[in-house]
Amino acid sequence: MTDEMNNAQEWQARAESAEAALSRVQAEVDARLIRAELKAEALRAGMVDLDGLKLLDTEDLRLTEAGDVADAPALLARLKRAKPWLFGVAMSSSSAANPPRPEPPRTRHANDLSHEEWLAARAVLLRRR
Repeated sequence: MTDEMNNAQEWQARAESAEAALSRVQAEVDARLIRAELKAEALRAGMVDLDGLKLLDTEDLRLTEAGDVADAPALLARLKRAKPWLFGVAMSSSSAANPPRPEPPRTRHANDLSHEEWLAARAVLLRRR
């Protein structure tokens, strides 16, 4: 009878240990999923540096039944108001400025430089040595 009780206690302890391990793994999976969902939402919001997500307190965030982070858009909107430099500048389609043409920089020959410009360029080159 004591062998049966020891076996039952051993199985009970193993079951409790397995349940604790399962809980730890589930918490880790949820945390990773929350981070992934926040990254996706941050990219949609225009965040240029995802390291800014480290500023958020993610302990209270929970997943919905659909696997989304509850209130993620509102959370990132608050972050965008508080720390706008983490997000890209909104592009306006009404801008009249044209981007510069992609041209290689024009090199100047020593014959095109004045004597003072030549001396300054020579000094820069000699300092590099």
